[in-house]
Amino acid sequence: MRPGPSPALRVLVFAACLLPLARLFVLGWSDALGANPVEFVSRSTGTWTLVMLCLTLSVTPLRRLSGWNAVIRLRRMLGLFAFFYGCLHLLCYVWFDQWFDGMAILVDLLERPFIAAGFAGWLLMLPLALTSNAAMIRRLGRHWAELHRAVYAVAALGVLHFWWHKAGKNDLAEPMIYAAVVGVLLGWRLWRRQRAAQSGSRRSSA
Repeated sequence: MRPGPSPALRVLVFAACLLPLARLFVLGWSDALGANPVEFVSRSTGTWTLVMLCLTLSVTPLRRLSGWNAVIRLRRMLGLFAFFYGCLHLLCYVWFDQWFDGMAILVDLLERPFIAAGFAGWLLMLPLALTSNAAMIRRLGRHWAELHRAVYAVAALGVLHFWWHKAGKNDLAEPMIYAAVVGVLLGWRLWRRQRAAQSGSRRSSA
């Protein structure tokens, strides 16, 4: 079994991941969420969903480039926090924007592409969260890794959701940053896969 990060580091990362939520509580308690608290909370939870997804995707490159193998044990925690903030983001929309009106939500999904992209991303995260435990890893075997590659599509849909939402406001500066980060993280994986394929091809022809 690979050694994991120290308990102190796990606690530190866990606490750091909770800071955005704690900040919202503090701002809410002090009535400092701005003129539109719902929009502030929705924007914050959506942003931190993307941040956690980017951090999750950064774990493997960090391990490969640094040789710090223990960091891989933090990936599950970061992925679950991405799902957690994604759930809060969705709850803000379903509760405060639509007041649990199923028909209004359905119309929104059909008429506003950025809502559909965000909801599709959350749906893809759901099975990943449900199978992020040791029992499911053993049960699924090699299929577990295949299933969890869906995180790449989740990240792409998250960026698309953000991009389309901001495009309506003519403000693409922030979505472009996340698109670049996700593009680099996915591009690095594609490059490594192609290099491995070429290396295998050279060995088989030798």
